[in-house]
Amino acid sequence: MAAPRKSRSLLLVGLLIVLLAIASSIAVYFFLDARDGNESADVVEEQPAEPPVPIFVTIQPFTVNLQSDYGDRLLYVGLSLRVNDDETKDFLTQHMPEVRSRLLMLLSGKSAEELIKPEGKIKLKQQILGLFDEPITTPQPTLAISDVLFSDFIVQ
Repeated sequence: MAAPRKSRSLLLVGLLIVLLAIASSIAVYFFLDARDGNESADVVEEQPAEPPVPIFVTIQPFTVNLQSDYGDRLLYVGLSLRVNDDETKDFLTQHMPEVRSRLLMLLSGKSAEELIKPEGKIKLKQQILGLFDEPITTPQPTLAISDVLFSDFIVQ
């Protein structure tokens, strides 16, 4: 009688080992599956939003006489304004003669020596942005100009 009882015990222990192996396999499967789902959700959330399409208002290049102690000096400059909305773009395009006139007045008061230096170009960008603080027309929508970009800049 000891033999059948021993075999039944071994069978029971073997069955428990198989059940534990199956249970642990299922637990590992669900754990890894849940972790994969979180990682894919993180990947979806971490994808950067597409940046807005930049809007530029191009100002055709022009030449300006500069102030100089050494004779005639010229500045050939082409630039673009980065704007934040189509309303600003449309307004500047409609009033381009006024914009160009303001730029010519600003640039003609500059000296070649200050515009040759990088600091002079940075200061000029800030002054160009400041040109639009004074209204062009009344009433005028709020202009959203975020940057001035030089495409041509030759001092002779």
